[in-house]
Amino acid sequence: MSEMLLIKQGTIYDAVHEEPYVADILVEKGKIIQIAPVLEGKIINEAQILDASELNVYPGFVEAHCHLGLDGYAIGFEGADYNEMTDSLTPQLSAIDGLNPQDESIHLAMEGGVTCVAAGPGSSNVLGGTFTAYKTTGKRIDDMVIREKVAMKCAFGENPKRCYKDKDNYSRMSTASKLRIMLDKTIEYKKKKEAAGDDVLKQPAYDAKLEALIPVIEGKMPLKAHAHQANDIYTAIRIAKEYHLGLTIDHCTDGALIADDLAKEGFPVAVGPSLGHATKFELKNKSFTTPGILAKAGCQVSIITDSPVIPQQYLPLCAGLAVKDGMSEFDALKAITINAAKHIGVSDRVGSIEIGKDADFVIAKGNPMVSDTKLKFVVIDGVIRYTGE
Repeated sequence: MSEMLLIKQGTIYDAVHEEPYVADILVEKGKIIQIAPVLEGKIINEAQILDASELNVYPGFVEAHCHLGLDGYAIGFEGADYNEMTDSLTPQLSAIDGLNPQDESIHLAMEGGVTCVAAGPGSSNVLGGTFTAYKTTGKRIDDMVIREKVAMKCAFGENPKRCYKDKDNYSRMSTASKLRIMLDKTIEYKKKKEAAGDDVLKQPAYDAKLEALIPVIEGKMPLKAHAHQANDIYTAIRIAKEYHLGLTIDHCTDGALIADDLAKEGFPVAVGPSLGHATKFELKNKSFTTPGILAKAGCQVSIITDSPVIPQQYLPLCAGLAVKDGMSEFDALKAITINAAKHIGVSDRVGSIEIGKDADFVIAKGNPMVSDTKLKFVVIDGVIRYTGE
């Protein structure tokens, strides 16, 4: 198979420019190397040709928050690897060690045009561990990973207090306190390590939890905060500012109530899952109007399925429902492409159609955010991974 792929004369929605345009895209060794109205010449003759005339070409869709591969088609205890229920503080855990590339749900996500996801621990714990960004094709997770540790999961609100109410975490105050204590311990631990230098006899005793949090307090890894209610969102922001931490706000169900504040604070927001009933108290304001309200306020918005809450392959349809409820189509596209990639720190590789980026594309007859649109091709790293009707 040729290492070059030429996508001819598709209508390109690149997630950079609001207006689409017709052009050729040349791919070599999995990267976009040229985009031009028409590409010709000897090198073009060596490429595999994909005729995209009368078709629309989009970046591969990106999900900023899910549990794909950690909780999929397997039923019951054996298939549930997204929450560690023995300890409310487990920052040392890493999603890569639980992801199962053979899970059928990953293949279905790819067939739906979702080419990159950030998957990780659930929201039972105050600190759950790190999320991993990976492509949705492959048999070995090590070969699928874009970035192994994109964020440190923390959770506010109902879930950690409900899951650990009989152990050590009964209230929102306790959740916030536990997080602060771990951050303070990490700061002290790091200072002791630095003071000891290379003298192993003076080094503090190794602590896996605190080691995992050092990149967080150094600003190299953001907290990925599960927060639905407005008060929980404010608590996440308060703690991030106290400790000068990076932060993303995931779920953001009450976001429309505080859109002006969120725009001023400037932290990325991931909204969802918005389909289905409000199954607990803190979801009472969930709505597909929220992404559009936040985008219009000036927030960097991504839309999420929280898969398996909503099956991963329906991410573009969730964007379409946001459009139905007032979000602009361009903002909705960015919410499942470039904004999602920025949210998880991989926008240098995925999320838009630009020279130098990974050759991940969704090619469709029509708009993928509309339910009856058929996907014709899904391309990941310059290889056609799916061919539809």
